[in-house]
Amino acid sequence: MGERVAADLRMRIISNDIEKETLLSENQLSKEYQVSRSPIRDALKLLEKEDLIELKKMGAEVIGITEKDIEEIYDVRLMIESFVFRRILNKDNQQLILELQKILEMMKIAIKYKDATEFTFKDIEFHETIITSIQHRHIGILWANLKPVVECLVLLDMRHRMQENYEDFERVIANHELFIQAIEKKDEQLVEEAFYKNFNDVQKQSEGLWHNPEYLKRASDYHE
Repeated sequence: MGERVAADLRMRIISNDIEKETLLSENQLSKEYQVSRSPIRDALKLLEKEDLIELKKMGAEVIGITEKDIEEIYDVRLMIESFVFRRILNKDNQQLILELQKILEMMKIAIKYKDATEFTFKDIEFHETIITSIQHRHIGILWANLKPVVECLVLLDMRHRMQENYEDFERVIANHELFIQAIEKKDEQLVEEAFYKNFNDVQKQSEGLWHNPEYLKRASDYHE
């Protein structure tokens, strides 16, 4: 229950539905989510670890997230995935390639039905499958800590694209196909190209979302 409350609060904070410096009380949240204060405390502890709030007596103050924070989160994600790719190039990856191809097909179906939420979950699963394939415990821990916030950022981004730039999903799919090709061919140049297109281009295509309250609200309220 605490994780469910944390997931909802996380999205509301990142989408700026709950603004920076807002004071959240345990009693208020308990009434709002119709749960006891125990899962509320669990939720707030999770959000404090993610540096989205600062715990106070009987509640918390919202720290929120800035565009600089988002850039730094993507920097860390890039560091993790680039390290993983270097390890993958020295492995037998046939099973990994099959798994990624299956996930990619499900991503295409989500696009067909304009399901931004399902697409996001499959996109995260695609990258997580790559990360966990090297069975590196501490990389896994780093990713697990980063994943909840990344998932929110990607979900808002994909909802925004679905509304404003649906055609861009062709490029997104092509980038993921390039990842699979790079793994299959163990080609370092393809790896570099895949990273450039997937991370640099993605951030460029998101311009206008994070500093536009109207776009953020529409993305956070979006329903497939």
